[in-house]
Amino acid sequence: MYKNYNMKQVTLSLDLEIYLEKNDIAFAINELVESIPSHVFSVFDHQMGTSSYDPRMMLKLILCGYTQSNFSGRKIEAMTKDSIRTRWLTQSQFPNFRTINRFRVNPLVQPILQECFIQFRNQLVSQKLIEEDAIFIDGTKLEANANKYSFVWRKSTTRFDDSLTEKSKIYYKQLVKEKIIPSI
Repeated sequence: MYKNYNMKQVTLSLDLEIYLEKNDIAFAINELVESIPSHVFSVFDHQMGTSSYDPRMMLKLILCGYTQSNFSGRKIEAMTKDSIRTRWLTQSQFPNFRTINRFRVNPLVQPILQECFIQFRNQLVSQKLIEEDAIFIDGTKLEANANKYSFVWRKSTTRFDDSLTEKSKIYYKQLVKEKIIPSI
């Protein structure tokens, strides 16, 4: 006996959220973008022409693509059709690669993406989804053997966190230059 499988029967679509695990990265992306004040997105409002995709949805889609190491607009477009995660984030809307690329090269989007890059890391650390010491953007090497000088001062960690934020900005600019711009 087989489980019920019928391609010809009409079904009501369910909320895709039930298919995602409770600690899925899509929830962190959604929370991050929804925490951005709405006045930041008001610059994208227009009264003429056809209706456009919501900038929050587009930002969620791009961030989700970046978390999956997809920097190409065509690969991000394919994710909207293949991935339950991106289908939930876009609420089953399917922008094409030209729309995705036009959105992310918009000069108004660049500062938002850069700030999201930094805030996303801080959010993941604060929610304990990743460990703070697990991220080494600058290629720091840690010595395996503990020695008597292995303690860390509080001022040192605070200064390191500030420098890590600055290095994150530099890394983001390098990522845009080397991976994202050639993909567009």
